[in-house]
Amino acid sequence: MFVPGLIERKRDGGALTPDEWRGLLSEYAAGRVPDYQLAALLMAGFLKGFTREEAAALLDGMMGEGARLDWAGLGRPVVDKHSTGGVGDKVSLVLAPLVAACGVAVPMMSGRGLGHTGGTLDKLESIPGFRTGLSLVETRAQMERIGCVLIGQTPEIAPVDKKLYALRDVTATVESIPLIAASIMSKKLSEGLHGLVLDVKLGSGAFITDPARSRELAEVMIALGEDRGCPTVALLTAMDRPLGRACGNALEVEESIAALRGEGPEDLLEVTMVEGVEMLLLSGAKDARAARRDLETALSSGRALDKLREIIEAQDGNPAVVDDPAILPQAALVEVFAAPRAGTVLQVEPRAIGRAVVQMGGGRQRVDDVVDPTVGFVISARPGQRVERGEPLASIYARDEAGLRIAEDALGRALRIGEGAAEALPLVAARISAKGYEAL
Repeated sequence: MFVPGLIERKRDGGALTPDEWRGLLSEYAAGRVPDYQLAALLMAGFLKGFTREEAAALLDGMMGEGARLDWAGLGRPVVDKHSTGGVGDKVSLVLAPLVAACGVAVPMMSGRGLGHTGGTLDKLESIPGFRTGLSLVETRAQMERIGCVLIGQTPEIAPVDKKLYALRDVTATVESIPLIAASIMSKKLSEGLHGLVLDVKLGSGAFITDPARSRELAEVMIALGEDRGCPTVALLTAMDRPLGRACGNALEVEESIAALRGEGPEDLLEVTMVEGVEMLLLSGAKDARAARRDLETALSSGRALDKLREIIEAQDGNPAVVDDPAILPQAALVEVFAAPRAGTVLQVEPRAIGRAVVQMGGGRQRVDDVVDPTVGFVISARPGQRVERGEPLASIYARDEAGLRIAEDALGRALRIGEGAAEALPLVAARISAKGYEAL
């Protein structure tokens, strides 16, 4: 296979055939195509575009190099959820135990931080001892025992995607619809699901900031899922401000625990409930009202919180963190950020906040960076809120003085205070399925 010729064709706006993608990914998985050639090809495709046929070929090539989970004999529906990523988006940490507490099997396979967005695995690994690298045998055993597992990609599942995921993160080739769609769906369809709910973000903090392109991403993923026998539904949700208050790995785990106590921020709880309803509907719930009632009961009864405790203990984490979040790693420095002037909070810009968390050490700027789980923000300011000069708007959690300065600068840019009305996207804007688009 002459890889420079494939790069040249993409550079000039051409498309690779399905056989070429399969062969290329197979050679890459075997180590016979180096990272720098794949990086060049990804950048060429990022700039010139990939066709939907190429997205399907990328997906099939990624899945063809790995194993697929089989849930025969499990005795319950298997449904998962995936978010395209955002700032403060810790829904998975709340949703997985909540839905599992309703009797649905949830094999939630997640990723690490990508670009300015946080990753579920990094958040989970801030729990002392928590192990996300389970084997397929361990995954099956845990699903049979407690009906939920929170893991990363095993070496057997879409191994090519795992390599490409890390490569895209450090080569500025994340924001491509076909690459995002193929990456997400290669993992999710390898899980052997009976249904999948997608949370596709809208707004300045999303990877794709154009609403039309966000909708296109949802439609591409739905088609990839439906064509391969997995009923797939997408919700378009707001990411023009952080979700919830906490931004940063350990801080988001603490907020997730609070949410499972019914004490979390309203926006986090509402997105969780809406997505949970869709998961239960895909699992056979009678209707949306009954599904919501089941979720509310699992939350108020404490079953969902107990399920999280079970999951943590099963994956070698310290379950005491559920009752005492102070067990989580703590930042060396904490500082309050106050309003520099009186006025209305017009914007809480999530991308600047997410990038600051990464720069403070809470994410990766290189593939081999070690993540500091303690750093981040708890932001109390919300769009539309009236504030006075000197009023606390956020708390900064940093490991050193340099981190504090990065955080202060980011908040100064992200928290825009002035006069007039704040504009914010609907928390849940639309539902998309194989049947079409429905504004909510």
